[in-house]
Amino acid sequence: MFVCGTVTYAECLELEEDEPQLVILATATSGKAMSAVLGGLGVNGKLIVLGAAAEPLEVNAISLLMGRRSIVGWPSGSSIDSQDTLSFSVLTGVRAMTEVFPLERAAEAYERMMSGKARFRVVLTTGR
Repeated sequence: MFVCGTVTYAECLELEEDEPQLVILATATSGKAMSAVLGGLGVNGKLIVLGAAAEPLEVNAISLLMGRRSIVGWPSGSSIDSQDTLSFSVLTGVRAMTEVFPLERAAEAYERMMSGKARFRVVLTTGR
């Protein structure tokens, strides 16, 4: 499985050259990035769109049909979704990939996130 939204647009383009994916979770808020990963779907592959993009997805219908690929949307954000996600993570050993900053460096963390330089999610910690 590949998660689009934790990588750069250029890395999304490179996905097509890698091993075909059965599932791609699109958490990005960029239609351009989500469109770029469609070529990385294998036969019977599914793009699951979780991120809301302002611009439309561009889809090659022939590629979709010939590869029996599909695109589905999933409205996440309810409390039951969060509970299901955490349960799945515990069962499968999935861990979040984050950049951790102490609270004292909140301004730096915010700037990194807003500039798009954050590789994954930015998390602030307090205490120890």
